Amino acid sequence: MARICAITGKRPVKGSIINRKGQSKKSGGIGTHVTSITKRKFRPNLQKIKVKLPTGATKRVWVSVKAIKAGLVEKAL
Repeated sequence: MARICAITGKRPVKGSIINRKGQSKKSGGIGTHVTSITKRKFRPNLQKIKVKLPTGATKRVWVSVKAIKAGLVEKAL
């Protein structure tokens, strides 16, 4: 199952780590140069929690912590 928030739709996004070497021009150097670029993923902070549905039933779903803190979901006990 994909790790996607059931409320906000947040999902992992692709990015990269850019390594630079050298002294910046601002600090008196000749400038920084890119030495390597590595692919990475930015993953949302998802928690699998029991959620109370509008029908009254409870279900375990992946929900982002941002949605929980904002009060977009009602936790079932």
